[in-house]
Amino acid sequence: MTQPLFLVGDVGGTNARFALAREVDGRPVLEHFQRFPAEAHPTFLEGVQAYLDGCPVRPTGGVIAVAGPVTDGAIDLTNSPWRVSEGELQTLGLNPVRLINDFEALAWGAPGLTGDDLASLGGPDAGDPHAAIALVGPGTGFGVSILARDAQGREMALPGEGGHACFAPGDEIEDEVLRILRRRFGRVSIERLICGPGLVNLHQALAEMDGRESAIDDPAQITAGAMADANSACAITLNRFCAMLGAVAGDIALTAGARGGVYVAGGIVPRILPFIQASPFRDRFENKGRFRDYMAAIPTRVILHKQAALLGAARAAFAAKV
Repeated sequence: MTQPLFLVGDVGGTNARFALAREVDGRPVLEHFQRFPAEAHPTFLEGVQAYLDGCPVRPTGGVIAVAGPVTDGAIDLTNSPWRVSEGELQTLGLNPVRLINDFEALAWGAPGLTGDDLASLGGPDAGDPHAAIALVGPGTGFGVSILARDAQGREMALPGEGGHACFAPGDEIEDEVLRILRRRFGRVSIERLICGPGLVNLHQALAEMDGRESAIDDPAQITAGAMADANSACAITLNRFCAMLGAVAGDIALTAGARGGVYVAGGIVPRILPFIQASPFRDRFENKGRFRDYMAAIPTRVILHKQAALLGAARAAFAAKV
């Protein structure tokens, strides 16, 4: 029997990543990896076609992870003008093909990551192997998913849109940040603060509270400034960002019963790893009142593997044969 070859993709608001996936000894292996900015192709279909045209072997089907909710086999990417549907992908000869949420893919992929694929943000070395794990991730937006697990080894990835839940301030400073952003946006979600654009919103709100002007509109400027000078306004912003991320990650862990661990994904945290490890992230994660001991037993890790979502999409493809 010919071994199946699947197209796997990871499509966010900024970049698209594709690879071909084979299964070797029960584990997915990626080859022919390619990454390009979303703006390189006017439509998603043209981007996929361009990738397939360069493949040495044509895949028979695929699983593509996309940044947003999948409804009836289609998605309008939350932070991108691209629209994607399984029906359109089938016109390229991919059949069967599935679209899944990008954090659903990460949920499938996270348990297989070990060693240098991960970095610790505190807590024990391992969580309960039969309990759920949670995925959170600030990048262009803020992603959330859960991998439910039981004692029989059964697993189910549960995508969600937790980044659009309401932001809950943890102290008086965050109360005031919320007030400022509510004036601007009305309803203030987690994603208004804990993602790349959210980092800019936070920096501007803190500047307003201090009576300062801020011309920064690029989150990379804030992270660079924070890493260069621990006493700068940028460092104050990034420290607050890390603290709020810890609080949100802890809330999601409580909600999901994620005693198997919480994994932080996305493009921001790996770039600021030494900073967040020294930040209040873990303290705010554990600071859940009567449940502090419960939280202390949950490991928190950063995903460093750059193709973790592709590996998860491949695992989902081989588990279900698409």
